[in-house]
Amino acid sequence: MRTVIGRRQLDPEDGPLLVVVGVFDGLHLGHAYLLEHLVREAGGRRARPTVITFDAHPDAVLLGHAPPLLMDPAERLERLAAAGVELVVVEHFDDALRQTPYDAFVAGITDRCSLVGIVMTPDAAFGHDRAGTPRTVGELGVREGFEVIVVPPFALDGREVRSSDIRAAIAIGDLATAERLLGRPYAVAGDVDAAGLLTFPMPVALPPPGAWPSSIGPEREAGTLHVSEGGVIRVELPFAGGPMAGSIRVELRGGNDGEVDLPL
Repeated sequence: MRTVIGRRQLDPEDGPLLVVVGVFDGLHLGHAYLLEHLVREAGGRRARPTVITFDAHPDAVLLGHAPPLLMDPAERLERLAAAGVELVVVEHFDDALRQTPYDAFVAGITDRCSLVGIVMTPDAAFGHDRAGTPRTVGELGVREGFEVIVVPPFALDGREVRSSDIRAAIAIGDLATAERLLGRPYAVAGDVDAAGLLTFPMPVALPPPGAWPSSIGPEREAGTLHVSEGGVIRVELPFAGGPMAGSIRVELRGGNDGEVDLPL
């Protein structure tokens, strides 16, 4: 999978593209469903399935604060590649991008390579004031020579799967619901020191203070993620060994009944 920083790094050889625009934080079941459509529709058009996403959550600019992440950005790229995405454009979301009209945003693609279409859900929108809706982008496509493919939203038990619902479930310790909406156990990735203290480059979604059963590291060793009232995060493995330090992924498990060891 090719990854570029911003549309300005696109080359004519990258096209033709079939694009979807989104944050894709967590890559939950709804995202997986959308990506399946992207890859299948791209194959039928001999186009390259492409995701345009952002280096930080747009709410940091739009609202002045961003929700905690559901997935490490590096893991997001790995999972996008595994889903069949062939090109990812990572845009820096700042005030200039916020004020970019949707047609100028699309021109940032078409000025550099061929665009065959954009995949959107019915409520999706991009560009200044979210003016780039399926209707307005579709009208632009008629003029510019690309199509808009509208994919119905993915629902689980009659409810659309949203990242905000996953964050809410994690915040109250309902890891079973988070796992069901994600399609896999929730995990965090960060840097751990020799004392087991875990830090993150950006705020991540965490369960309430307590001791949470976890699978730790590439070998998925059984351990515990300790979350303190003061926000200190510590990883514990139930065996003696050398210093545990470096980058690490911690998969939270055992959340079927939500029972945890409170407090620390």
